Amino acid sequence: MQTYYWITLVSTLLAYCVGSLSSAVITCKIMGLPDPRSQGSGNPGATNVLRFGGKKAAIITLACDVLKGMLPVIIAKFFGLAPFTLACIAFAAFLGHLYPVFFKFKGGKGVATAFGCLVALSWPLGLSILATWIVMTILFRYSSLSALIAALVTPLFAWYFTNVYYTIIASMMSALLIYRHKRNIQNLLQGKEDKVGTKKKV
Repeated sequence: MQTYYWITLVSTLLAYCVGSLSSAVITCKIMGLPDPRSQGSGNPGATNVLRFGGKKAAIITLACDVLKGMLPVIIAKFFGLAPFTLACIAFAAFLGHLYPVFFKFKGGKGVATAFGCLVALSWPLGLSILATWIVMTILFRYSSLSALIAALVTPLFAWYFTNVYYTIIASMMSALLIYRHKRNIQNLLQGKEDKVGTKKKV
């Protein structure tokens, strides 16, 4: 039993460290682009990178954000770790993206990393979340609104498709995602939020 707790603790800390690797900052540095924290919205995420760095940098950032949520969970599953430990690992990777220890605890909003974590825990859960985001984006053309709606329904999907541990961490992720989008919520209410495909006015 004591060994199990140590495995959970160590694997959770490692997942947090993986999540703390800022894909946006690292990608921009390698590609010779400005630090995303000093450009646009200041958010180190794929959407902000797209604004000033182009599609290639944004796609790389998005893929890496998803992978750093997926890989810790997939590796843990490979070693047969229990659902409780998998839930801890997933949440730690997500938390690392939001509050990265390597970047002064100033991270992104966590949408891509949360998706990576959840799809690795349960592919039906992940696909349901992705489908919700896509449908809402097509209907309303607001990426942030789509992410917020997807976050709201994620606990319901988790309850239907998974277990109590995954449902709890999915609910915690959703709450944090909504909190991290507080500025977007204000912009949506004021009609200032940019739509998908609309260039930001300078």
